[in-house]
Amino acid sequence: MSEFDYDLVVLGAGSGGLATAKRAASYGARVAVVEQGRVGGTCVIRGCVPKKLMVYAAEFAHLANDAGGYGWNFGAASHDWLRFVESRDREVAGLESTHERLLAESGVQLLRGTAVLRGAQHVDVEGRLLSTRYVLIATGGRPRVPSIEGAHHAISSDEVFELRRRPDHLTIVGGGYIACEFASVFAAMGSQVHLVLRGDLPLRGFDDDVRRELDAALRACGVDVRCRTVVRAIRPGAAGAVLDLESADGPGELQAGQCLLYAIGRRPNTDGLGLEEVGVKLDQGGHVVCGEDGVTAVPNVFAVGDVTARAALTPVAIQAGRLLADRVFGGRTGAAMSYQNVPTAVFTDPPIGTVGLTEEEARAGFGADAIRVYKARFRPMLHSLTGRVSFTLVKLVVKADDERVLGCHMIGKDAPEIIQGFAVAVRMGATKRDFDDTVGIHPSSAEEFVTLR
Repeated sequence: MSEFDYDLVVLGAGSGGLATAKRAASYGARVAVVEQGRVGGTCVIRGCVPKKLMVYAAEFAHLANDAGGYGWNFGAASHDWLRFVESRDREVAGLESTHERLLAESGVQLLRGTAVLRGAQHVDVEGRLLSTRYVLIATGGRPRVPSIEGAHHAISSDEVFELRRRPDHLTIVGGGYIACEFASVFAAMGSQVHLVLRGDLPLRGFDDDVRRELDAALRACGVDVRCRTVVRAIRPGAAGAVLDLESADGPGELQAGQCLLYAIGRRPNTDGLGLEEVGVKLDQGGHVVCGEDGVTAVPNVFAVGDVTARAALTPVAIQAGRLLADRVFGGRTGAAMSYQNVPTAVFTDPPIGTVGLTEEEARAGFGADAIRVYKARFRPMLHSLTGRVSFTLVKLVVKADDERVLGCHMIGKDAPEIIQGFAVAVRMGATKRDFDDTVGIHPSSAEEFVTLR
């Protein structure tokens, strides 16, 4: 008999925790997952999956309008928001059930309740003390709440999925993935949208050309984008919340409409877990401090996913978790997670796909004279007949001396699907000549990457 109840206890049934638990169990480890909420985490329950279904719903609004340019006449279009929401929620519930079933089939025990570490190898779950060889912290994150007067008038991205009626008029505060995606979705579906952000452009950290293109696209689809603007306070008004603003033009106010959404980032779920009490270190933002291998200051306690300060992306959490299980339980000591050249997408309209260094990062790292930039901006063939104002931008950032492609960026229709393929090439060290020597698929937007001069 083992001296421990389990070989691994995972705190959190999100993407990273589920992937780690199932991979560890496949090696014969005795694994338990502790979850106080729904199985699936942010991605499945209130993130990637339901959001992407909303993106699809919004795309149909464009298709209905675009079809006229190709001779189609569908009559007056209308949308049943509640019917869509119910269908979306059924799909999410089905995925949750699937994850629960897969855990059971993998031999992983699902424990419901709140977990607290009572030592490096003991976890308290609602008064039941479990002993375990290893602990994985995979508790994810939650939306940040503004610390300003009247913050209770706003909802977060979690509550967006609880709206039983589409707001005709809403305001979104923030300039990241979530804010921009919801601005695109609601604008396409007919809502009047204000987007308020602190920076000069949305999507801080992305390539500046891409950011400028998105800013123009949001404005073209009717979003009132207010850059360099700070919300000082929120107060009730006759027709909803009123924002007291401060911008370069001085103080002002904005009627938020029927819905005020704050999307200003997320914070890790580390409160109350007993982490620091057992020696696990947290940074100033509350993230678990760990190496790229997921090992914390306590050797048998690991962390993966959004609870760390690394890329907060579902596939990153999944891969990091699986590789962790490979090393600890599968004997694959060389299995290491790389956080270099991680591709990502933003499902705005048009969508964005990117991998590798931005032009700004490349110039800072190698020097302005050490890189070359190739880009093209064009109106996609689809819109030659629709009349819709929408552009595609493709861009390569290349190291001048050896022609290695450092970054690959796109904003335009199908950008995430296209960049996923090019991400393989970038990770393998492809050069500009490799791109040039590849025959393009014509006519397509993707071919522009192999014809850039």
